[in-house]
Amino acid sequence: MDMMAMVTGLLAAQAGKVQMQVAASLMKSNADAEKSAVQTLLGAAQQTSLANVAAGVGGSLDVTA
Repeated sequence: MDMMAMVTGLLAAQAGKVQMQVAASLMKSNADAEKSAVQTLLGAAQQTSLANVAAGVGGSLDVTA
């Protein structure tokens, strides 16, 4: 194998390594953003309660219709 082929191979390997590092960083960033979105949605769902309504509201619900 000549010297130029070895150098080209090493440069290609380094470029591939950098691409993998960038891809891993982007995937982690996307996962963190998705986690934040899910936590926001779950937090909003947990805050929905009947604590701020008048007495008797929501006490009996007819679901036979």
